[in-house]
Amino acid sequence: MNMPATETVATKATQSPKTSVATLWRPALKQAFVKLDPRQLYRAPVMLVVELTAVFTTVLCFIPDSVVPVFVAAQIALWLWFTVLFANFAEALAEGRGKARADSLKAGSEGLSARRQVAAGFEVIPASGLRKGDVVRVETGEMIPGDGEVIEGIAAVNEAAITGESAPVIRESGGDRSAVTGNTRLVSDWLLVRITSNPGESTLDRMIALVEGAKRQKTPNEVALDILLIGLTLIFLLVVVTLQPFAHFANGSLPLVFLVALLVTLIPTTIGGLLSAIGIAGMDRLVRLNVIAKSGRAVEAAGDVHVLMLDKTGTITFGNRRCAAVYATPGVSAKELAEGALFASLADETAEGKSIVEYLRGLHPQPEPAVELLTAVPFSAETRLSGVDYQGRKYRKGAVDSLLEFVGLPRSELPTVLAREIDKIAQSGGTPLLVCVDGRLLGAIHLKDVVKPGIRERFAELRKLGIRTVMVTGDNPLTAAAIAAEAGVDDVLAEATPEKKLARIRHEQNDGRLVAMCGDGANDAPALAQADVGMAMNDGTQAAREAANMVDLDSDPTKLLDVVQIGKELLVTRGALTTFSIANDIAKYFAILPALFASIYPQLGVLNVMHLNSPQSAIVSAIVFNALIIVVLIPLALRGVRVQAASAAALLRRNLLIYGLGGIVVPFVGIKAIDMLLTALNLV
Repeated sequence: MNMPATETVATKATQSPKTSVATLWRPALKQAFVKLDPRQLYRAPVMLVVELTAVFTTVLCFIPDSVVPVFVAAQIALWLWFTVLFANFAEALAEGRGKARADSLKAGSEGLSARRQVAAGFEVIPASGLRKGDVVRVETGEMIPGDGEVIEGIAAVNEAAITGESAPVIRESGGDRSAVTGNTRLVSDWLLVRITSNPGESTLDRMIALVEGAKRQKTPNEVALDILLIGLTLIFLLVVVTLQPFAHFANGSLPLVFLVALLVTLIPTTIGGLLSAIGIAGMDRLVRLNVIAKSGRAVEAAGDVHVLMLDKTGTITFGNRRCAAVYATPGVSAKELAEGALFASLADETAEGKSIVEYLRGLHPQPEPAVELLTAVPFSAETRLSGVDYQGRKYRKGAVDSLLEFVGLPRSELPTVLAREIDKIAQSGGTPLLVCVDGRLLGAIHLKDVVKPGIRERFAELRKLGIRTVMVTGDNPLTAAAIAAEAGVDDVLAEATPEKKLARIRHEQNDGRLVAMCGDGANDAPALAQADVGMAMNDGTQAAREAANMVDLDSDPTKLLDVVQIGKELLVTRGALTTFSIANDIAKYFAILPALFASIYPQLGVLNVMHLNSPQSAIVSAIVFNALIIVVLIPLALRGVRVQAASAAALLRRNLLIYGLGGIVVPFVGIKAIDMLLTALNLV
């Protein structure tokens, strides 16, 4: 039975839709009211307390009070409701950006079918019915129905639906390029794929779960901060409850509306209202980076890492050696060498051969023969040479000893100048090749691992943040040291084996340091599982993807640096806004406490340093500011605090100065301005 599997997935279905605050504010506003349901609000304990106080204050508005006019009590109740709604709006806005992407992802998987292998051949079933271990056949133009591993066949796969990259990639059985991702399309040939995930566990499912903030599990740091906020709320609740007995002891009385207002302004409502939005926005930035985290713990760990273990090839250097220079034999002109090396490389389809052609075209532009006129001599392990025959001439390039044997020249008879250059190339970690034409030695080519532009500067920034970089390579120590010095890494693990990688990670962890690394092969799986942050490449082996706690859909090893940046931004943003929130209480204390006890202890009027107009205006102003500051900080919570290259102590000083001191100064200015406005409008 060989029926085509039906599918409805568009190629760009999962690319990030263009969403902005302008398009999201309406649904977010609606969700802000939906989230007033206590069954939803219990995840934000501080906001639940504010909602309960809003309900209580609303009830008090209908109870006559000779001290507090109904109009003033109604304003306090209204702004308490606004405080909860603004916090809900922030969370809904953060969720909205992710849900727009989640809806697109879900739409892409609807109606997808699979051709599952059974004893009698194949049967077509809904993709949602596949289980781990099932084998499916996928043909040209069809969608791969789930994450899996190729067990037979070789084909080109368009992964744009997941990665956004339209260029097809090759997937084949065996090796490190056998893993395939669900909802990607075959553009050639066929594959037999063994499904490696159950429903709800695929890459697509993880993306949806990550971007749907409502289903996001709280991270350990968020749980710890929630406990702190609950503790502070209970402490302030106890303080406020005991104020009424003190007032009675002084033959006075405090209006319940004012006590409620005091409680709300003292508890950390700012961070309580924005905490969830900060976490959701941080995970959303990670998804926008095309990285899937299996847990929020991994993202937070990325922000706390002390050591980054990075593969040399593909991360610090480009994936292939490149031509860096050419050196002519004495008596040979630069033009002769350039022509010989260029012709010897024109038919070479390797990355090294192409880099030689590119380098010489820029260095010595010259007429080139048509490729079809060349007789290619491909590289072989036996001769270790390659080149072309053209118009009766033999152009060759190859390893030093092999080419010297080809031209019949003993190593000892190499020209001294050329021999010295060859030794320098080898000592610097490069690879020397020799070039000849018709048996005449022309010179040497320097092939080297080229360090990626800007990587040294990025490592310097990480160093300022207190993160140490370790280059992992299979090269010998001499070669590794040369490349490490050029790249600016802090340490090197040369001649690395799986056992060496695992031992190094354990050593760092035993010393109390968190380690992050990336990998793609089955031999990287033990180290990825041991690392605090293990990022696997999407095009790597299934073993690596299962062992890691993050998967990079673009298979770009350098992205680990960006993941660390996002993790730090998440932690710094949460810390900065927590500092700001707690600092706020100092100003609100000076606004409300003197007003609260003005009639009982007139001497406390000296604490009215802001010279607020009246007790009613002071309390209403503080409540209004308490609500509006959440709205003002929503963009910062969604965008995140930018982390500058500096030590942890310097970052702490900076945040205390900006968000600690700012958290004290801003409320003084804001509350005074609101007090003047309310008084001018006769609202109090």
